[in-house]
Amino acid sequence: MRNRSFWRKAGVFFLSFLLTGSLFSNIPSARAGDNDGTLSQETTWKKRQLRALWVASVTNIDWPSAPGLSIGQQQQEFIQILNEAKELNMNAVVVQIRPTADAFYPSKLNPWSKYLTGTQGKNPGYDPLDFMVREAHKRNLEFHAWFNPYRVSMDTETDQLAPNNVARLHPDWVRSYGGKLYLDPGLPEVRAYIINSVMEVVNHYDIDAVHFDDYFYPYPVSGIDFPDDPTYQKYGADYPDKGDWRRHNVNLLVEQLSHAIKEAKPYVKFGISPFGIWRNQNTDPTGSDTNGLQSYDSIYCDTRTWINEGWIDYVAPQIYWNFGYAPAAYEKLVDWWAHEVNGKNVHLYIGQAAYKIGHSTEAWDDPEEMPNQLLFNNQFAEVKGSIFFSYKDVKANYLGFRDRLKNDLFKYPALIPTMPWLDDNPPKKPKLLKAENKSGSAVHLVWKDQSKGDSTAFAIYRFSSAKEISLNRPQNLIATVRKNGNGLQTFDDRTAENKPAIYVITALDRLHNESKPSNPIFVR
Repeated sequence: MRNRSFWRKAGVFFLSFLLTGSLFSNIPSARAGDNDGTLSQETTWKKRQLRALWVASVTNIDWPSAPGLSIGQQQQEFIQILNEAKELNMNAVVVQIRPTADAFYPSKLNPWSKYLTGTQGKNPGYDPLDFMVREAHKRNLEFHAWFNPYRVSMDTETDQLAPNNVARLHPDWVRSYGGKLYLDPGLPEVRAYIINSVMEVVNHYDIDAVHFDDYFYPYPVSGIDFPDDPTYQKYGADYPDKGDWRRHNVNLLVEQLSHAIKEAKPYVKFGISPFGIWRNQNTDPTGSDTNGLQSYDSIYCDTRTWINEGWIDYVAPQIYWNFGYAPAAYEKLVDWWAHEVNGKNVHLYIGQAAYKIGHSTEAWDDPEEMPNQLLFNNQFAEVKGSIFFSYKDVKANYLGFRDRLKNDLFKYPALIPTMPWLDDNPPKKPKLLKAENKSGSAVHLVWKDQSKGDSTAFAIYRFSSAKEISLNRPQNLIATVRKNGNGLQTFDDRTAENKPAIYVITALDRLHNESKPSNPIFVR
């Protein structure tokens, strides 16, 4: 692993004001800590950090818990997921809405998913995606719409597919491999169909991001090649190496989809979560110090090109291994990916293996393995957050990990990191009108949105004294709330102690740019 200072220098400024005049001024802060291996609060907690849960629908892994539930049961289950995410100070959910050439929304291109009703093509009686996006936004959670681009079916039984399934309409696009059905990535018609499927959602729903996982060309079955020879013969003349041609096919999809998303809605992010190893050092000197499956060579993911060309806004490698794991050590891979995105207009989030806690090797029986991974991530300025696979495994609280998130690691809320290459213009600051004690040990806040439509949410800060004022200290951020659509916003701080406090509000836009602070109000 390359040598890195345990602490990184950051230009952090604290805001202070005079109570008599409510004037703000910048003063330099001290460094977060020294190079002694100890963790300070500024390293343990981050003000800006993506904290997301994968919510998988394929085979009913996370939601719905079973096919055929009533509308009320499905909706209540999803609300519970969102409420638990919010309780853990998560700020995003990544929800699988197209797991197998199907849809969790009314679609002109894909049939209703069987994971909703038990029968592919059967209408569940409502629009699940519209419901999920609205409920997520009510709680000020980002909604990342998760698509599986090429997978058609988890088996090869085409008679179980709806009449309007792509495999029934265009059987010549489909390949059987490893007991499943896949679209052939080398066909231009397939790329167009996938892009149109994604854009149907981008154009009609208020999603925050499009998300792909690690399934592109299928993971290899030993001794059996993916059956795309006829496609290669037709379209691969410029690529003597079949692997280069396959990577080209995937690159075309990623590039074309990226452009289509940004043309339609420039604020919608595009993120991909690849397998944790790009290439091993023994294959490519610029690869990682690992010895495992190489996504570049096995499933034809040219992640480096996606990053360098700016086709994706975030990459979330699935680093599902423990510290010191010989074939693929967690610490080596985080370091490698951090260098890979350094200086690029792309965020790095780490895909975390919550499903392994207490269930895999001896290393995963250590209750500190996952907490230490999150603390390790915080040493890297390039690591902007984590996505946990998956919801049910975090909810299960294996080895007390959920409790550690709630009471320690994610003790305070966090804002989602900004993407200045998409937008760096913050909204106008709000005006705090009222902060007063209310019965039931709550402080009632009222403020006016002055952003003229640029804001989507607000951040609420509480300080014990003027000397403590700093919008950069995570401990002072007590909540984020969604804009209600009216000029006046309200919030009841039920965590306030019976002590003097100072409140400040900021406005946040769609891409989490933060306004200057409002006027402060002192509450006795």
